[in-house]
Formats: sequence, C-alpha cells, structure tokens
Amino acid sequence: MGDLIKPTLKRWAPKSIWRLGSNSYWYWHNRGRHRLAAAFNPKWAKSKQRLAAYADRHRGKRCFVLGNGPSLNGTDLTKLKDEFTFGSNRVYLMFDQLGFTTTFLVAINTLVIEQCASELSSLNMPKFMTWRGRQWLRADPTVIYLDTDYTQPETFSTDLTGRVFEGGTVTYVGLQLAYHMGFQQVVLIGVDHDYSTTGPPNSTVVSQGEDLNHFDPGYFGKGFKWQLPDLEASERSYMLAKQAFEQDGRSIVDATVGGKLNIFPKVDYDSLFDE
Repeated sequence: MGDLIKPTLKRWAPKSIWRLGSNSYWYWHNRGRHRLAAAFNPKWAKSKQRLAAYADRHRGKRCFVLGNGPSLNGTDLTKLKDEFTFGSNRVYLMFDQLGFTTTFLVAINTLVIEQCASELSSLNMPKFMTWRGRQWLRADPTVIYLDTDYTQPETFSTDLTGRVFEGGTVTYVGLQLAYHMGFQQVVLIGVDHDYSTTGPPNSTVVSQGEDLNHFDPGYFGKGFKWQLPDLEASERSYMLAKQAFEQDGRSIVDATVGGKLNIFPKVDYDSLFDE
C-alpha cells in the first residue's frame, strides 16, 4: 500500500515537502497537513465545485473591493447598495449603519477567523475563507474555502480552484476573486495603505486600546490579537494584480479618499456614479 500512496502524494505535494531537513518539517507543519486534509475532505471538494461555478459569472461588470481603513468614514457608502462589493474581515461592523451588506465577504487571517468565528458565521452571504480556518467554521454551510498560502512564490491566481497566494493583504485575495468572477473593472475604496501602529511586519500584537487603523475603533479593539501589515509585500502583490488585469484588457482603479497607495490609477469616488 505504501508503494501506491507515496507516488500519489508526490504528484500532489510540492517538491519542497520531500526535501530533508527543517524546511520540510516547516512546510508540513504549516501547509502540507492542511493540503493533505483538503485532498480527502468532501467540504473541500464542494468548495472547488462552487468556486468553479463562480468563474466568469460576472463577466464585463464592475465591482468594488473594500479595504477597512478610516477613509471609509469619509466615503458615501450608501452609493454601493446596488453594486457588487467584496468586504473583508470585520467589515460587518458597519452593516447595521449601512442598512445592507457587502455582496461577498473574504477572510484569510486565522487570527481574525478564530476570534470572530461566531460573528462571521452569523452572516448570510457567500463567504470565502482560508482552508486553514476551517476548524472554527465547521458548522457554517455558507463558507467557500480557498487554498490560500502566504509563502513563495508570489503569484496572481486566475483560477481560484487551485492555490491562492495571499499577497500580504486580504484585499489581494479579493482582487483575485474579482478576476476569477470575470469583473471588468475593480474599484478600490478604503485601502488607506497607512498604519499608525509600527513594528516588524507580520508580527503578532495585542491591541491595548482603540483601533486607529480601521474605520471602527473596535475593529481590532483592546485585547484583540492581530498581525502588523507588510506594506512592501502588499505593494508587490498589487503590481501583480495590476499586470494581470491590464493584460486581459481589464482595470483596477483606486477611489480611496486620501489613500497612500500609488500602484493603481486614482479616480474620484463620486464621479463613478450617475447623478
């Protein structure tokens, strides 16, 4: 039996998992075990089917991908009620005020998923979550799992049924989903690309008070564990997204009010809507 299983695993798993030494252990502990679980799990098979069904579903249309920066408080979000929208993480904190929800929700950070699982599960919309967070979402039938990965190589995935590079920010996964669904133009809002909290990128910190980096002071409020951003890594990823969209005759524009990201063409938010 072993002679049959090993060749199968070698076809499935990246070459790095077969290398000797600590790198192999690191890969197995952080990624390989999750991919092995996915390969034999019916929930993963169902997610792949649902992802495949979304391919090009919205070909030629426009969508908005929301960051969660403070600039959202200076943006008239009521104009998005009838638009296709991708929200992420704790965007739901504004739903009561808006009177509507985003069309989709994306979450790939396991710290966010673990701490907000009950709130995320209460949302009734298509939710795209990392497979690594499945232990906190087992009872939620609305979750569509993604095989997201934060390790090299840095890529832009055009088919979301396979591996999806996280790119240092959930917004990047939202852009890949928008491409997968066929959207012609993506408008970024709330992507401030500016944080008052400093420290080594990707290090885990615990909030000591109100959150000044997001639209709600309780977003990552006191006692919440979160990871500091890697703005340079996210910029590299955004460049990959820009290239992928432009090569296919599509576009990403940035309508963030006062945003500091300089990768995409800037547009005035209000000019995007009919009077």
